[in-house]
Amino acid sequence: MDPVRNPYAPGAGQRPPELAGRDRELEAFDVVLERLARGRPERSVVLTGLRGVGKTVLLGALRSAAVRRGWGTGKLEARPDQPLRRPLAAALHQAVRELSGRNPDEAAEVLGVVKAFALRASSEPAAATTGSRTRTAPKMRDRWQPGIDVPAAVGRADSGDVEIDLVELLTDVAGLAASAGRGIAICIDEMQDLGAEDVSALCAACHELSQQGLPLLVVGAGLPHLPAVLSASKSYSERLFRYVRVDALEREQADRALRSPAQEEEADFTPEALDALFAATDGYPYFVQAYGKAVWDVAPTSPVTAEDVAVAAPQAEAELAVGFFGSRYERATPAEREYMRAMADLGEQAGDGAVGTAEVATLLGRKPQSLSPARDALLKKGLVWSAERGRIAFTVPHFGRYLRRHAGE
Repeated sequence: MDPVRNPYAPGAGQRPPELAGRDRELEAFDVVLERLARGRPERSVVLTGLRGVGKTVLLGALRSAAVRRGWGTGKLEARPDQPLRRPLAAALHQAVRELSGRNPDEAAEVLGVVKAFALRASSEPAAATTGSRTRTAPKMRDRWQPGIDVPAAVGRADSGDVEIDLVELLTDVAGLAASAGRGIAICIDEMQDLGAEDVSALCAACHELSQQGLPLLVVGAGLPHLPAVLSASKSYSERLFRYVRVDALEREQADRALRSPAQEEEADFTPEALDALFAATDGYPYFVQAYGKAVWDVAPTSPVTAEDVAVAAPQAEAELAVGFFGSRYERATPAEREYMRAMADLGEQAGDGAVGTAEVATLLGRKPQSLSPARDALLKKGLVWSAERGRIAFTVPHFGRYLRRHAGE
């Protein structure tokens, strides 16, 4: 079939033509927005799930829902090597600009607070004698400017203590939104990569704003262990956020994700082709898009048949092996790869679910303590996650299958 008309989109965070299986989440978010608009209390939202289940896509859809209601919105992607101040300031700069038309003078004042927050940095060198951390006077970073063309505020969100500053900043931003009869939605992708200090400050700020009833909503997305990260920071985070698990699509939803875009292009799939595609993808949205694109390109005519799927499968698997699996595998050291291969071997009997860390050590003939550095590094790189103490699983669906197929390469 015509590759130019291929409707499938297997890109990182790229919205598919048919956002199947997420209607319930979108409807629930509309309720949250409406309640906040009416001054009702609501919790911020955290999306969790494995890689490739569409968290980033859903995060974008939720942001779009807020935009349609006239809210100010901003989005950032957390990185383990970057503090929260600058990316959050950039996101809030955009959100405030979206609201500035209703009250430009107040918006200018709030932008001054955003700028002060962005420019303030704190230095906490380790004490030489005791090993404790000693806070020193905050400094201004003169070489970097956040692109906000108003003077930085003085005495607001500029103390250098990120928790104090964040509470003040978000209170002012949310106050602007309330004055405009709107709200603010801050979307944070890869939220598990925030530093511990920033996580604690964000939880404290959300807690304070919820008590004040201000219309500001944090919408986070991250790996399955994100709730544990938040809980370790603030015990009340379990009640502060509404956790939404984003999982693979059910059969009917996966079929809709394939058929609806095809039907828009006057094409379709046979039932046998859909059977084969669901068996290959397990309903994971990224895989659905990857296989859908490959099958469309090899199928000579509509409807797509099971034979077309069989021909296209090696091509889809090869592309996933390079772009989805291989790029992550290459980030691992030899010791980390050995650990992951052992996980994959154990997972073959466990249905590629979580495996015991003690079992990994036994398989490798090593003491569990000696494998801790490799395990901890894989956790930090986001390649594995710990569902419970003593058990570990891949964050990437089908990763164990990939490692078994490419063993020894």
